[in-house]
Amino acid sequence: MIGRLTGIVAEKSSPNHAIIDVHGVGYNVELPMSSFCLLPAIGGEVVLHIQHILREDASILYGFMSKEEREAFRILIKVTGIGPKSAIVILSGLTASELYHVVQAEDINQLTKVPGIGKKTAERLILELRDKIDVLAGSESLMNAGKEDLFAPPVDASDDAVLALVALGYNQTNAQKMVKAVAKEETGASVDTLVRKALQNIMRSK
Repeated sequence: MIGRLTGIVAEKSSPNHAIIDVHGVGYNVELPMSSFCLLPAIGGEVVLHIQHILREDASILYGFMSKEEREAFRILIKVTGIGPKSAIVILSGLTASELYHVVQAEDINQLTKVPGIGKKTAERLILELRDKIDVLAGSESLMNAGKEDLFAPPVDASDDAVLALVALGYNQTNAQKMVKAVAKEETGASVDTLVRKALQNIMRSK
């Protein structure tokens, strides 16, 4: 079973797929948008924490930029009715730190903002994660991020978000429009939030 990949970003396609070249072998990896947004440009070196899932008809690698995010993924797929694809969608809408604090606060409204998560699913997530999410509490940085840093954007958050989208292959004009649209709805949003919400809007429009 593959637990980690250290290699070069060979390809980035769609908001959640990448090919990582490790000594000439290309590995297809599915990532939540929170990790995808942090990937370096093509040709850059990256370390991904992997959850390797084997099925009768497929061998799928799910990659994460942090161990905490991978652990959140592992916890999510233990919830009734939540498979790997749904877990990736949830972690594309909420970072691991956001998920931790949303569950702690039993914030159903925040969970229902994630595409595809209705009220009943949100209630089930909180019910089943309540006693499992504490495994993430061992990371002090994770806990603090959800309370402070995560929601405290830098002054130039919009500019940085535009640069991130340009790095993903979007042209400058479209990137600016995408970020501006999100910024109107998400006052004071961080770079990560602006980029993730912009990519979510693109996925919805397809």
